[in-house]
Amino acid sequence: MNVDKELDARGLNCPLPILKAKKALADMTSGQVLRVVSTDAGSVRDFQAFAKQTGNELVEQQTVGTEHFSLLKRR
Repeated sequence: MNVDKELDARGLNCPLPILKAKKALADMTSGQVLRVVSTDAGSVRDFQAFAKQTGNELVEQQTVGTEHFSLLKRR
């Protein structure tokens, strides 16, 4: 999948990864994809809820070691 913007949220705890993703998505156009990398285990669940609440599509989530990757498509 083509990623238009990447957000490094490693080392940040809830709710900062969500807040930074929200800000990044606000600067993007509809259909663009944001990739968020975080180390907060709670962010996996948080991004699922965030996508449902905002209407942005959670395209994919993956965990590799201690890093969690979330792909969000701007609504």
